Amino acid sequence: MSTLHVISAGAARGLVSALADRFEAAHRAAIDGTFGAVGAMRETLLGGAPCDVVVLTQPMLVALGAEDHVVASTIRPIGEVATGIAVRAGDAAVDVHDDDALCEALSRATSIHFPDPAKATAGIHFANVLRTLELHDPLASRVRTYPNGAAAMTALAQAKDARPIGCTQLSEILYTRGVTLVAALPRRFALVTRYDAAVASRASSASLAAAFVALMCGDATRSLRAAAGFVERSDANRVA
Repeated sequence: MSTLHVISAGAARGLVSALADRFEAAHRAAIDGTFGAVGAMRETLLGGAPCDVVVLTQPMLVALGAEDHVVASTIRPIGEVATGIAVRAGDAAVDVHDDDALCEALSRATSIHFPDPAKATAGIHFANVLRTLELHDPLASRVRTYPNGAAAMTALAQAKDARPIGCTQLSEILYTRGVTLVAALPRRFALVTRYDAAVASRASSASLAAAFVALMCGDATRSLRAAAGFVERSDANRVA
């Protein structure tokens, strides 16, 4: 059995995992995925790690295509993902419907979990949200940051303090056991990120890699993408 190496933004981890068995059965190829913050995954790709398929933000993949690290003609959209607020499973939901409510919820939290504020899409954005709300310094002792959104949500699920809260992309919240999605960030702070997939220029089997990109992005898996937090419109911040 062959192995397909996927280097992917953490936002797509749930989707890649959900497709792994189907792809293996159809192509007799196991999926070996490496997931993390987009900046870190770009560094992994450029560092020469084995790679057949790349999943990153759309601007990043376009740039990588221009530099011949991915095959530009194979870039296809997966969908858009909003960034949202989560609480530990079983905890009461918090009100984050507008700026004031979000500020109050964060101020009352006993710990705040989110991904890398230097390399992760959601982490960079949320750190700026805290600054805009003038909470970055006052709440610094409660902030907990992690290499990626999955690690942040796992830590939120395991938190022992009274009122932990977290922020990352919806796709990472939805596939992490032990956390509950509250809502997307309020409109002023909404962040919707488009993710694409492409065949890596150094793919060991371009045809196999293309088959996985087609499966991930095709009509047959549209409902699976939606369940994983990806939508096809720019209103991804509309979350009940």
